[in-house]
Parts: sequence; structure tokens; C-alpha cells
Amino acid sequence: MKDFFMAALPWICMGLLLAIFFARSAHKKKEKDKPENYGTEGMCLGMCFGTALGTALGNNTGIGISVGMLLGLAIGSSITKQK
Repeated sequence: MKDFFMAALPWICMGLLLAIFFARSAHKKKEKDKPENYGTEGMCLGMCFGTALGTALGNNTGIGISVGMLLGLAIGSSITKQK
């Protein structure tokens, strides 16, 4: 069971990430006056930290990248950009 979960986790995280990303971009087209956020920057930093942690904690780079991007998007989306 654990082997299946560890094999499927990157695909599940990437699916969730793409679903959130496309839903936000479709919603963004409707509202132009809404303040911007750091979602893209959070994904980039999350991918970097996920790669580092995945490599350091057992050579699970794929899982580290996908979980890092998902957490980075969640954290970056909650921070609004100042104009």
C-alpha cells in the first residue's frame, strides 16, 4: 500500500496543482481589478525547496518537487502584491 501511495503521490499533486492553476487563471480573466498575488513565485520557490528536501531526505526528488510546488502555490496565493 505504501509503495502504491508513494508512486501515485506525484501524479496526484501535479493534477491538483494544474487544476488549481487553470481554475485561478480562468477566474482571473473575469476579474481584472482584483489584486495580484505571488502564486507563480511561490511555485518556483516551492519547487526549489522541494527538490532540496526530497534529495536530502531519501532521494525522493519527484515527490519533493510536486509537494513543494503545491505548498508554494498555496502559500504564494495567500500573499497579495502591494501596488
